[in-house]
Amino acid sequence: MDLPQHCALLVIDMQEALINGAYREQAVLATLADVISRARQARLPVIFVQHNHASFAPMRRGAPGWQLHAGLAALDGDLRVEKTASDAFYQTSLQQNLEQLGVDTLIVAGMQSEYCVDATARRALSQGFDVILLADCHTTGDGVVSAADIVAHHNATLANLAHPEHKITVLDSAELVF
Repeated sequence: MDLPQHCALLVIDMQEALINGAYREQAVLATLADVISRARQARLPVIFVQHNHASFAPMRRGAPGWQLHAGLAALDGDLRVEKTASDAFYQTSLQQNLEQLGVDTLIVAGMQSEYCVDATARRALSQGFDVILLADCHTTGDGVVSAADIVAHHNATLANLAHPEHKITVLDSAELVF
């Protein structure tokens, strides 16, 4: 798929305390690192979202578990957005950052498929963005059902979400043409 002209890569909560032990951890990290590299080569903005958790010590701002995974090689020039809710738009600078960059399409990847990835992708539609969800670049841990089922469910469900003006397209990262 050729990308629309005004895209940004949104990397959600790829933090040490979350990614360690997640479903397909190493494959997701390697694939996402490749996507980040290709996005930078294409001069797309790369935005890292980090969750600050008030009651879970490993995810408190500044804690070792709060840090972005080192394998993703965040650069000083990458935008960073800190959040306290699953929805990366809620009381953050994300909307303003995207408007300043002229972004109309978000390429979404990251942690907690059923929480932060889901909430942010859905909210993006209502905020006026199209979304490309990278099917092989989001993950989670086992919950009520297996992590594999959670990821598969979200790939199927989000691809079929109804919205009159915007859509979520679900693709494997290899299908992206930068």
